[in-house]
Amino acid sequence: MANVEAIKVQSQFLRGTLTDDIHQATTSGVTAANATLIKFHGLYQQEDRDARQTRKQVGTTKVQQFMVRSKVPGGHLTPAQYLAHDSVATDVANGTLRITTRQDFQFHGVLKGGLKHTIATLNQSLVTTLGACGDVVRNVVLCPCGVSDQLREELFPHVRQLSTHLAPRTNSYSEVWLDGEKVASLEPKEEEPLYGRTYLPRKFKIGVAVPWDNCIDVMAQDLGFVATTEGDHLQGFTVYVGGGLGMTHNKPATYPALGQALAWIPPELTVPVAEAVVKVFRDWGDRENRKHARIKYLVVERGIAWVKAEVEKHLGFTLEAPRAVPIRQAHAHLGWVAQRDGRWSLGVHVESGRIADTDTQQSKTAFRAIVERFQPDTLLTCDQNIVFSNLPAAARSEIDALLKQHGVTPAENISPVRQRALACPALPTCGLALSEAERIFPAFLNELEQELEALGLETEAPVVRITGCPNGCARPYTAEIGLVGRSGDHYVLYLGGSHVGTRLGTAVADLVTLKQIVPTLRPVLRAFRAQRLPGEQFGDFCHRLGADAVRQLIAQATTLDSGASVSTRAVSHAQEASALT
Repeated sequence: MANVEAIKVQSQFLRGTLTDDIHQATTSGVTAANATLIKFHGLYQQEDRDARQTRKQVGTTKVQQFMVRSKVPGGHLTPAQYLAHDSVATDVANGTLRITTRQDFQFHGVLKGGLKHTIATLNQSLVTTLGACGDVVRNVVLCPCGVSDQLREELFPHVRQLSTHLAPRTNSYSEVWLDGEKVASLEPKEEEPLYGRTYLPRKFKIGVAVPWDNCIDVMAQDLGFVATTEGDHLQGFTVYVGGGLGMTHNKPATYPALGQALAWIPPELTVPVAEAVVKVFRDWGDRENRKHARIKYLVVERGIAWVKAEVEKHLGFTLEAPRAVPIRQAHAHLGWVAQRDGRWSLGVHVESGRIADTDTQQSKTAFRAIVERFQPDTLLTCDQNIVFSNLPAAARSEIDALLKQHGVTPAENISPVRQRALACPALPTCGLALSEAERIFPAFLNELEQELEALGLETEAPVVRITGCPNGCARPYTAEIGLVGRSGDHYVLYLGGSHVGTRLGTAVADLVTLKQIVPTLRPVLRAFRAQRLPGEQFGDFCHRLGADAVRQLIAQATTLDSGASVSTRAVSHAQEASALT
């Protein structure tokens, strides 16, 4: 088994020596084994990589800090829960809240001495960090789908049930972080009846979507449920298994993949089927090679029929064949929207999900004021935006004025290309980052916007995503334009993903420097303007043209702003991934 498996087995259900380690004042971090275990508790040990060279030059000791991630099923927060997160960001983190692509919050820059305060504050508002990371089922995501419409009201209880039923049961969380206090929602009856001592081979992600709004990228989930309806009411789900976007550069055996249709189920089978799929992954997933340890590899290598047969063994009955559910759209959920009950919701764009107070925009202060003053429910979206719901109609003008006062751009002034654009944090906090992402994204989007405007394509909204490494946290492989960090200032450019998340893109250029990206896109955008079919999206155009033709267009543009050429050699892992679809 991989070394991580041994650490899990020996941990006494995630306890390790964490209790002693977090009280050890002579070190800023925890031991290597405990650094593995804290992931299950919702934490990552990190280092400020910007300070690394300075530290090495002056010979000072490495200072560890922590990223803490809360677990927010369906992205839904009460006013008290939002304010608890805001308080933690102010008191013990770096002053910012970051919305993740899985509808939860991350805190960065938390020091070891602030960890217990962070977790205790969140748990007092009935928010946990347990299972937000680690080899378990992560946060279950749900499309806002109209915020307060009838269907969301029917779907949300299923998300809650999935999250609760598939959560780790160990007492270690309350023992280590809450001094043994038992939080009602976490009270276990026995030690890990589902996961056992080794938990899962790797992480496992679940999402729930509707056919007319795939903002969660349901095909990229390990386990996806797409609702089928009768009128405004839930009829059941078509279940997809085997999505996953992580891979490793230069390792063709690793690749992104989309989920495959497993079955159609009535609503009452949601939790039993999910548990059965998780058990199949638990028993058959690769525990020797962590780069090959996602359920997508079981689906690809053994086949969806084999997976279905194993699931049925656990259930004890045969599942219905999947029903065709055409996924038609994906929305950013921005702006004012009328609810059924006469109230309103407001979706606000948050660039890269970073809620912060800066010289030009004080979104953190503005959002806190809205929650304190009007007590709305809050929804986090998988596009890293935020929705305040259940607002009275009379509050609209006051909220608009408050946001304007704090420099927060209204939805109608957010360019189409920015509305669903995503970037992972990357440097300086992520230890896996090979290149920049969040910090260079605003300038890149400015340049791309200017190019689209120059070509008369400013109303187009291609889905653009960037990650600092190939693990795919910001879902670049399903984007119409995806950038994946290669090393330093170099990226792999993917084109041809679907506007609605139902197709993988293909690598068309490798080792593209940041300043070459827009010039590399220029000939493809020009061809799109001249040759597109009526209503055709940019990703669909690139897919119809074909990867070889796109590479040829890029190769013909031999003189770039930098004076250097771009490699359009095929990237084997991307070609294999595209072949899977």
